[in-house]
Amino acid sequence: MAGIKALISLSFGGAIGLMFLMLGCALPVYDKYWPLFLLFFYILAPIPYCISRRIVEDTDSASNACKELALFLTTGIVVSAFGLPIIFARADVIAWGACALVLTGNVVIFATILGFFLVFGTNDDFSWQQW
Repeated sequence: MAGIKALISLSFGGAIGLMFLMLGCALPVYDKYWPLFLLFFYILAPIPYCISRRIVEDTDSASNACKELALFLTTGIVVSAFGLPIIFARADVIAWGACALVLTGNVVIFATILGFFLVFGTNDDFSWQQW
């Protein structure tokens, strides 16, 4: 039952994060849809870590080159996702209020992705590796 509650709360967090992203795009004050490019970053962020989890046999070791590279690439994707709305706002492509809404959505979405890997990343009975 704890897995179902975690899944529901993660779904709620993802919906709230996407709501902030959509508000930053679709409010009549802002009315620019450039921040929707961040959806690519949301999709790309967990991919390096998932690939390294499949390749590496022993994930309990203190240092592993594949795992460290995956964390580096994931960090680059996350930092880019936070930098893109700021660059859009500085170039006057979007308004600063839209940038604040999009950055709030980024925090919620990436916290949800992190929560997913913390909850379902263990090798217990209810794991994401079964899927």
